[in-house]
Amino acid sequence: MERFQVVGATVVDGSGRDPVDVDVGIEDGRITQHGGSGERLDATGLTMTPGLIDAHVHLGLSSPIQPQFSFRISTAELAADIFAAAGATLDAGFTTVRDTGGVDGGLVTTIAKGKVRGPRVLSCGPVQCQIGGHGYYGAEWEPTELWSSHHLPGLCALSTMSGNADELRHNVREAFRRGASFLKLCVTGGVVGAHDRLTDTQFTVEEIAVAVQEAAARGTYVTVHAHNNDGIRNAVEAGVRCVEHGTDLDEATATLMATHDVALVPTFAVVEQLLHDTAGAGLDASTRDRVLGVRERMTEALAVAKEAGVRIGLGSDLIGPAQDRRGEELRLRAKLETPMDALVAATKTNAEILGLSGQVGVIAPGAQADLVLWNGNPVEDPELFADPANAVLVLKAGRIVKDIR
Repeated sequence: MERFQVVGATVVDGSGRDPVDVDVGIEDGRITQHGGSGERLDATGLTMTPGLIDAHVHLGLSSPIQPQFSFRISTAELAADIFAAAGATLDAGFTTVRDTGGVDGGLVTTIAKGKVRGPRVLSCGPVQCQIGGHGYYGAEWEPTELWSSHHLPGLCALSTMSGNADELRHNVREAFRRGASFLKLCVTGGVVGAHDRLTDTQFTVEEIAVAVQEAAARGTYVTVHAHNNDGIRNAVEAGVRCVEHGTDLDEATATLMATHDVALVPTFAVVEQLLHDTAGAGLDASTRDRVLGVRERMTEALAVAKEAGVRIGLGSDLIGPAQDRRGEELRLRAKLETPMDALVAATKTNAEILGLSGQVGVIAPGAQADLVLWNGNPVEDPELFADPANAVLVLKAGRIVKDIR
């Protein structure tokens, strides 16, 4: 049984409490107590936080997007890009992620076995989409039923199309069979869209409820991609537990979410990415036109949700090759709230949303020893979150996975 203690660090435990100077004991991959015994790991002058959690990632979209969606990149190159993004995520201080569409179960297993460096991954498998809705990127002439033939089983599976409730039930059962631990549905159009608009609503309440029923039967939940209020209200009525993006959230809908304990995961980093480096993501200029104004509206939605008492997590939603600066999401959120608020969202709150409360996202006895030691104090200087070089030591389940001290 491996025992050691991290000594000398300033500890920010993820709860929102003030930092403290305390030693942290680790035994068999878990935090045992403050202090502890065994070998001493000197962290004098560094700041310790829980391993960060990104509640909205797309590891399966780590290649240039348009070439990937038009099937011009080899399986070998796609795999290489995915593995590189997984390692970069860990190096940025993120020890747990929720993949909200793009990877198949084989990647989750490969990382869990330690064959590829990466964070702990919870995956929805392919996103559930309505025919012709957000998440479908096939050519207009291509029959919808051919879309799933582009999946790469065990590696990439972006989305599955459903034309009615029965087809959706079949597809979500297939997603669970392939290893999904939760479900994601697209219930409005999106920014990176081929055949839809942000104002579109997709799936009916009755159809969304089918996915909720199937998820509940397996002790898990549904989250939804949603930008407009009609789509959000449909999803809440159907019983979902989380909303991604929420760009145009208004006061009445936010109150409805709070009443039903539906969480919100805003995604600012991808908005900045698409505004400033659309080509770098492998997308054309028309995507930038679609994202204009989203940042301002999402900022207002964050304030509305906070005022209503909605539980608010944190997700980056980065796509394409540039996924190494995932901590940019904390830097952006720190400007809109406080650095401590951003850290709590990326640790304690995200753990609650993912169903991992008390297991990750907090420095407390019994929790997984997922820890990051920062060169400086990111609660005082949130710019530190954005540069992976500032995460000088990362532990995942008590094992050192990065050390550049």
